[in-house]
Amino acid sequence: MTILKILNSTQNFKNFLKFIKNNKHHNVICMSNYAKYSEHKELDKIRNIGVSAHIDSGKTTLTERILFYTGRIEAMHEVKGKDNVGATMDSMELERQRGITIQSAATYTIWKDHNINIIDTPGHVDFTVEVERALRVLDGAILVLCAVGGVQSQSLTVNRQMKRYNVPCVAFINKLDRLGANPKRVLSQMRSKMNHHAAFIQLPIGTESNCKGIIDLITQKAVYFDGEFGEQLRYEDIPKDFRIESDERRHELVEHLSNCDDTLGELYLEEKAITESDIKAAIRRTCLKRTFTPVLVGTALKNKGVQPLLDAVLEYLPHPGEVSNYALQEKEGQEPEKNSVRPNQKYR
Repeated sequence: MTILKILNSTQNFKNFLKFIKNNKHHNVICMSNYAKYSEHKELDKIRNIGVSAHIDSGKTTLTERILFYTGRIEAMHEVKGKDNVGATMDSMELERQRGITIQSAATYTIWKDHNINIIDTPGHVDFTVEVERALRVLDGAILVLCAVGGVQSQSLTVNRQMKRYNVPCVAFINKLDRLGANPKRVLSQMRSKMNHHAAFIQLPIGTESNCKGIIDLITQKAVYFDGEFGEQLRYEDIPKDFRIESDERRHELVEHLSNCDDTLGELYLEEKAITESDIKAAIRRTCLKRTFTPVLVGTALKNKGVQPLLDAVLEYLPHPGEVSNYALQEKEGQEPEKNSVRPNQKYR
């Protein structure tokens, strides 16, 4: 029976709607589901971010997980996967064959009523200009680092480009499931090689094959990712084996924040109680000024740590109204004048 025949009678139309409702999880797509992506959002509910890193750090895999968990795609496909489909952001045939990103790819999605525009950038040194073009228009970025390789050559290049265009970022240490993963060494390299004032806001519950979840140092809770694709988050108390380390790392986080944020520094010096909201507000203020870099951990391939990363993007990275944009106004016989670009501003 065709859809046209079903719609011929009111009763059949009601049955058709009932069928759609009952089978919404079985590849039955109703186009009205995509209407939410076209809704107008307030400025503070928009994020324009990029995903940048050294080659083979897991940028495209991470973006694939972000699209899946936010409901933008219905199934995840791997870079050079066995199904020969390839990742969503690898649109070129050559990208699917080689398993690398050649051209920056842009997409959009929604997470917790926030519109997120994402640019997945290449990691290979030959395509650095693609990263340069993307960072010029982005408000924030996710700096992805490999838990095994750490800070590599192209990581330093991307870091310089972020500094050049004053792009705030959060760091995500990926590939905790790989043999030889050492996130503490990566954090040390961020401080020594990149000169980042950085600290963990998450800790892994085990690494390599023992990677079970993450510890949120701000809320002091353990987060586990259940379900076939890690889509179900389970919050529990921190395991006994990790409590001492988590307390030490949380104290280290507060110390680093108090060194670069006056408000939290006053609370710290006066030995007042520092709440979860105080830490989050301090991270946001310092992240926007690029004086502090929060470090998150996870493994995109094993579906761990992606949802908390999305929450961090909303909480710590700026919306378009918080970004200062400048334009050069040229005058004959004079040096170009640098002017701040503000919404609804008129120029002669």
